[in-house]
Order: sequence, then C-alpha cells, then structure tokens
Amino acid sequence: MPLADTSLAATDPELVAIADRFADDVERDAPLAPRLRGLLRVAAVVATGGTAVLRVELDDALAAGVTPVELKEVLYQAVPYAGLGRAVDALVVANELLADHDVELPLPGQATVTPATRAADGLAVQKRIVGADAVNAMHANAPADEQHVQRALAAHCFGDHYTRGGLDVPTRELVTLALLVALGGTDPQVAGHVRANLHVGNDRATLVAVVTQLLPVVGYPRTLNALRAVDDIAPFPAEEES
Repeated sequence: MPLADTSLAATDPELVAIADRFADDVERDAPLAPRLRGLLRVAAVVATGGTAVLRVELDDALAAGVTPVELKEVLYQAVPYAGLGRAVDALVVANELLADHDVELPLPGQATVTPATRAADGLAVQKRIVGADAVNAMHANAPADEQHVQRALAAHCFGDHYTRGGLDVPTRELVTLALLVALGGTDPQVAGHVRANLHVGNDRATLVAVVTQLLPVVGYPRTLNALRAVDDIAPFPAEEES
C-alpha cells in the first residue's frame, strides 16, 4: 500500500516505513501481475471501508495499467458483496479521481442482459461458475419463504454483474474472493468462491498469491481464515512438502 503518497509520510514516517517493508515482503513472497494486484487491492480496500487510502490505491491501479472501465467494474461488483453504502462511497472517490485524469464520464456501458433476461442468464452463469449441482442444492435446501433470496442472488450477483463486459469471469471470481476475504465473517462464502475459482481455472498457487497480497489490507486473521479455506479445498500436494 503506497502510504508514502499520503499525508502520513510527514506525520507518521515510522508507520510508512513499516508498511513499505511489509509490502516488499508480500511482493517478494507472492508476486502478482501489477494490473491484477491493483484490481484486487482496490476491491479489498472498498470492502474494508478504507476510504482514506482508496484514492491512493485507485491511482496506483491506474498507473499499473488498470483501465477506467476495469476499475468501475470492480466497484460495481462490490455492491452485492459489500453493499451499496461502501460501493457508492468508493464510486464517488473514483469519479473524482477519473475526472482529475480527464476521463469522460459516464464510461461505455458494459451490460449484456436486459430486465427480461437477467434472471435466466444469471442462473446459467452461476451454474457454470459454481456448479449446477451446488446451485440446485442451494435452491432445494432453502426454506419456501427464502426462495426469493436464491432467485435474487442468481439475477443480481450473477445476472447483473458476472455477465457484464470489462472483466473476464476468472478475474471477476478473484475480485469476488478479495471482497469476501476483506469483509470478514464470510467463511462459508469464501470457501464457496475458492471452489468457484478452481472451477474457472484459478489454481491454488494463484489463490495463495492473491490472499497473500491482500494481507496488508485485511490483516492476519482474515488472511489466515482465507488460507485455511484454500488448504481445505485445494491442499498443498503432499509430495511437494518434503
């Protein structure tokens, strides 16, 4: 996290030095492509509600090659996970930053569904990502008075978001994982999206690198909980441990 670009460089130089060393350690031990790292750290900061550092992370992501469309897609995708409050606060910061960069708003639309198709298209993509058996079980096991939540999840999380352009599905799954890890208290959902990431081609090494890169943003407890889910679902090969 580039705290050297904030007022903390003058008021809290020792903390900035500690944070810089921490970031260097993480980058050395679990490197990610700068563009992907930028996307995921923005997602995590949004989920934690860290508005003071969000502008710096957004600027850093743009410098790493993240496009304005990609940034907006991360912030839009935060809505069903982090909620409107945090996502809208983040959008206000992002829009101010993009205006400072002379980016014309609104950006080109990325929607591919209509009000008439979002539910069916969302359910189809949910089954493709999560697995048809798992989705069918969620619907079958939900009480009658909660079936509407399962329908909304398919139409909103997947129909309104995963069908959009701007980011491919494997990247969206990593963004969702970053949001969930950063929120905390979401262990069942983290486990479900570890499985979903594996379904769409993100392997254990990628997941470990992603969760490690989130460590400075989310802290050790949430990171260790996420790594436990990775270990349970995609364990380290025993023959490599020796």
